[in-house]
Amino acid sequence: QVQLVESGGGLVQAGGSLTLSCAASKRTISSVVTGWFRQAPGKEREFVAAITWGGVGTVYADFVKGRFTISRDDAKNTVYLQMNSLESDDTAVYYCAAGRTRSEDTTQYTYWGQGTQVTVSS
Repeated sequence: QVQLVESGGGLVQAGGSLTLSCAASKRTISSVVTGWFRQAPGKEREFVAAITWGGVGTVYADFVKGRFTISRDDAKNTVYLQMNSLESDDTAVYYCAAGRTRSEDTTQYTYWGQGTQVTVSS
């Protein structure tokens, strides 16, 4: 079992920045990929970005390209999501997830964190 703990959410003004962290209890073959998703009130959970452990593969949703950066620290089993130029539409609960396949599909991820709230005020 892999446990994921997110942190770093909060309230920020539009145009500001936040960095989210996702700390994993361990790394296994079934959790080689870490993804970030978000869910706004009344909306479905949507893919934000994903990264593969031990490799250079990253993928981003079109709406965050150029604004968000996903990275990892292998020694700390931690994945980060640096978010810049935040907009009110970025307000959501952000979740990290781990799975075998780098995918935008939530069903491809086995382990999920509890989520961290990001609120962007305009």
